[in-house]
Amino acid sequence: MNRRKFLSYVGCGCCGIFLNSCSTAPITERRQLKIISEDKLNAQAAQIYEKIKKKEKMSKDLNKLNEIKEIGKKMEASISEYFYQSKLDDPTSSFNWEYILIDNKKVRNAWCMPGGKIAVYTGILDVTKNTNGLAAVMGHEIAHAVAKHSVERASRGALINTGTQLIDIFSGGKLSQVNRATGMNTIGLLSQLGIMNPFSRKQESEADYLGMIFSSLSGYDIRETIKIWERMKKFNKGKTPPEFLSTHPSADNRIKKISDWTNEIILDYPPINISWTSMVSRDGLEPSTHSLKGNCSTNWANGPQLLLNLNVYT
Repeated sequence: MNRRKFLSYVGCGCCGIFLNSCSTAPITERRQLKIISEDKLNAQAAQIYEKIKKKEKMSKDLNKLNEIKEIGKKMEASISEYFYQSKLDDPTSSFNWEYILIDNKKVRNAWCMPGGKIAVYTGILDVTKNTNGLAAVMGHEIAHAVAKHSVERASRGALINTGTQLIDIFSGGKLSQVNRATGMNTIGLLSQLGIMNPFSRKQESEADYLGMIFSSLSGYDIRETIKIWERMKKFNKGKTPPEFLSTHPSADNRIKKISDWTNEIILDYPPINISWTSMVSRDGLEPSTHSLKGNCSTNWANGPQLLLNLNVYT
């Protein structure tokens, strides 16, 4: 088979993949490419989560853990209710939510794996300060999972790896020669700086926006979000890398965007009313004439390491 015919087959195959795997992020409607199975990533994440629970030291602060769970339960209910009332598919319908508090004061972080597996480190509590601050951090992390950012990143990583290999083949190994000559994965680094890092920053901004929406729907005061980033900026003391080298927006850019969004979100996404009628339809509960206000429930791509959204706040 000659090179031109082979390339035409590859091109047709790629077009088929694109046509079958394009979707949009919830609420923002940003176009997404997802060619990796979400179910597969969720299963991998659940396995990794169990290993982390065994490896890390769990906090004995049950009051704080219960606060985390309460915030999470409110967000679970509010997110599902929002999509139910909007007559949209609930992106969390397959989630098996779980929450842990890891005892590590040196780590100012929190994360949410695909499928709703959430961890908060005790170090981030010095930044969150209060319930609204903690809800802001958790809303951001939950937003990554709701928007399927891990699926998107894994898909994009797989696509870049495949494309790089094809280019190397048809350039007669020129890319491999460059890597050997420089002693580093030059092409991978350029891809990260030119493609993957800006892509991650776009995801982070989207998670900031969606996280504020989820917090507001759940009845929390999202005006605390700016204060978190102001505190985080003081903690970091100018140690963050230039934005173009980072997977996250700079604190200053984040603060500006959050400030611009705050009033709009408060007005457009107030605490949501969770009616028993919708819960009967959605969850099979017994009907009632009561209504639950805004935050009630019935009771931060080459493999799994890209699924964790770690070090969002460090």
